[in-house]
Amino acid sequence: MRCVIGCAALGGLYAPVSEAAAHEALQAAWDLGFRDFDTAPHYGVGQSEEYLGSFLAGRPRDSFTLSTKVGRLLVDDPGAVDGTDEFYGTPKRSRVRDYSAEGVRRSLEQSLGRLRLDRVDVLYVHDPEDHLEQALGEAAPELARLRAEGVITGYGVGTNFADVALAFLRETDADRFMIAGRYSLLDRRAERTLLPACADKGVRLVVAGVLNSGLLADPRPGAPFDYAPAPDWLVAAARRMQAVCEAHGVPLRAAALQFPTRHPAVAAVVSGAGTAEQVHDVRAQLDVEIPAELWAELDAVLPDQDRLP
Repeated sequence: MRCVIGCAALGGLYAPVSEAAAHEALQAAWDLGFRDFDTAPHYGVGQSEEYLGSFLAGRPRDSFTLSTKVGRLLVDDPGAVDGTDEFYGTPKRSRVRDYSAEGVRRSLEQSLGRLRLDRVDVLYVHDPEDHLEQALGEAAPELARLRAEGVITGYGVGTNFADVALAFLRETDADRFMIAGRYSLLDRRAERTLLPACADKGVRLVVAGVLNSGLLADPRPGAPFDYAPAPDWLVAAARRMQAVCEAHGVPLRAAALQFPTRHPAVAAVVSGAGTAEQVHDVRAQLDVEIPAELWAELDAVLPDQDRLP
């Protein structure tokens, strides 16, 4: 099963992270055989890209694949407030939304500088839901041109919303899609429309947010679900799933990480790993053997999808 190492945590998501600690996590991933990495300018206002770039420096370019994103340009800002968007200990920069064709080119140029690379493999339009017209009308055609020029091998959209991904699927020739938090053990909303549509068109779907911000890692009262405290009824649903998994001797995290790739439209999962310990845990959970009957039992305790926040 292909697993992409998500690098949001390297940008100081929820807590500051040093370059040394970031490199320790990335080295653990490399040593365990992970060769696919995903980052974005948004993650720590460029810090994630900088840490990843310094780690990859000197490694053969064809030995790894890397995706980053467009839609947010970064500007130096001495007055930037630490903790903006929950990223801490970051450089003094601010984000400026820009989904124009020129913005796409500038964003890629900035990212290549931070990554210390001459190319990336995939570019995703990042969180365009409030700028959909410009993203579809300007960013997507520019990304298609970059692909035709051989600057990138693929492009698509990275979003939390299935309807946004569907808009790109219908109106562009994007070939990569990343959906976060909408295809997990708890949240199957993307299964209704996006997954079959991707399968029909033969495009690659990468699934992120498979732990739903942490609820499927530790279903305790107050645990986060998609970046906000989960309601009690949803915590109870996650705990029922945990009990089903434990009856089979399977960690809930293992089932959560492995679940999405059972669908033929899913090419890979993204797992964030901000520490070496977390990277080793990801590898361990991916290696857990899961009995076929467990999936049916988990389906039987699936929460009401229409109640999801």
